[in-house]
Parts: sequence; C-alpha cells; structure tokens
Amino acid sequence: MKNENKKDGLSRFWFALSNAIPPIGFFLYFRHRNQFPNKARKALASALIGVPIALVAGYIIDAYILH
Repeated sequence: MKNENKKDGLSRFWFALSNAIPPIGFFLYFRHRNQFPNKARKALASALIGVPIALVAGYIIDAYILH
C-alpha cells in the first residue's frame, strides 16, 4: 500500500542544508527514521552525497585558493 502522507517528504531547504552540512542530514535521519521513513532516507542520502563533495571542495580550496 502506498503511503500518501504529505509530511513524509523532505523539503528543498532541508535537502540543500543536509547536503551542504552533512551532520544535519545525519541528525534528520535519526530523528525521522521511525515516523517518516521516506524523509529520513532522503536526508541520509543527501548527507552521504554531501560528504565527498565537501572533501573535494575542501581540497580545492586548500590546494589552489589558500596557497
């Protein structure tokens, strides 16, 4: 049966924020994993995608911009 709950979706703001700051995505995952599984899954995916992006951006900033 399909879950038609409108609150079980992560808003664009929280998706972008959890992508930019991965600990927020991990927090949202653990906060909503039982009650809103789709929201939690999307927050976790966004946080996991944000980690390598942050590492690459940090390397580029350190190696090419700050030095």
